[in-house]
Amino acid sequence: MSKRLVYRDDLLRRVFQETSTIAVVGASADSARASNYVMAFLQARGWRAIPVNPNELGQTINGERVYGSLDELPVPVQMVDIFRRSTAAGRCVDEAIALRQRLGIRFLWMQLGVRDDAAAARAEAAGLVVIMDRCPKIEVPRLFGAADGLANSVTARP
Repeated sequence: MSKRLVYRDDLLRRVFQETSTIAVVGASADSARASNYVMAFLQARGWRAIPVNPNELGQTINGERVYGSLDELPVPVQMVDIFRRSTAAGRCVDEAIALRQRLGIRFLWMQLGVRDDAAAARAEAAGLVVIMDRCPKIEVPRLFGAADGLANSVTARP
């Protein structure tokens, strides 16, 4: 893999502060899966996290109805958090690019171990901010302080 990507803390803070709703692509109903507990972490800190997974369509994950694709989302989302293999990330990115205006998507986040430089370049050319190979469950406490102090805090996001 290429060298580790470096993102400025002020950029990462801005992503979280300017986000109220996150589409979690690849969310799982299995509470042992990272997508599930990262989604729960985000919800506990005041963000709405909407699961997107065609294999879980119609179910409920962490209190939110599961949608089969980004195109099915009934509300705007500022961030798309991708829990898919790097080889599948590009398709998710392209869907987000196509829906960016309708859904208000501004940020694409690829989880730890997920990186697609070509897809990131396409997204950035379309005006989206891209973060790859990072986890919000790690970054939020690092940027905003102890996890316990973030619940329902306007410090984490307006």
